[in-house]
This record gives sequence, C-alpha cells and structure tokens, in this order.
Amino acid sequence: MSEVKQGYKYAETHEWAKVEGEFAFIGISDYAQHELGDVVYVDFPAEGDEITAGEEFGAVESTKAASDLIAPVSGTVVEINTALDDAPELINEDPYTNWMIKVQLSDAAELDALMDAAAYEAFCK
Repeated sequence: MSEVKQGYKYAETHEWAKVEGEFAFIGISDYAQHELGDVVYVDFPAEGDEITAGEEFGAVESTKAASDLIAPVSGTVVEINTALDDAPELINEDPYTNWMIKVQLSDAAELDALMDAAAYEAFCK
C-alpha cells in the first residue's frame, strides 16, 4: 500500500499540496511515483510563472511513462526544487520530502476542493 501523509491536500490527479502560510509546496504522491516507476526527468515551470488549478504545469518522465503534472492550486511559482534536475530519482525515494515547486497561493479557497489524507487513501483503493 502506498503511503499517504497527514497534513497534505491531494488532487485526483495524484499531486499533493502542503501549505505553509501563504505558500504551498507541490509534489506527487507515493501512489503516483509507484505507478510511474523510476523517475528519470522532471519538467518544471520557471520561477515567476503563474500556474492555474486544474491545468498542466509540467511533466514527470519515468522508465515506464511520461505524465503531465496538474496544478492542485493556483499561484505564482516562487521556487523550484533544483535538486531534482540532477537527481529526479529522489521522488521515488521520498515523494513527500522531495517537492517539485513552491507556489505563492493566489486563492487559498481552492484547497477546499482537494482531498485530505483519509479521502485520498479511499480514492486510491
């Protein structure tokens, strides 16, 4: 069974958002990285780019497949996790510690549309 962490909000497309104040860290769930297999590349937006909830903001490629990344929330990209440029496999090792982008939220109410850990766990079954 994939790990689902408490304190994160989850989208049906298997991205998560961890909110800290007016910012959200965004990554993919343990379920998603298991389904993808060995991650070999992550395509990010640039710092300063706007992302919109429900729309593509990048892609993750693995030895099995490529998958679009869908934004769970809207906002401005303030930081990207550059460690993943050289070591995308960090996502397989710990998908919750190894976030992809940090976003300044433009509408915190969008978080209400996401699932909590219990709902996401049920969704993945």
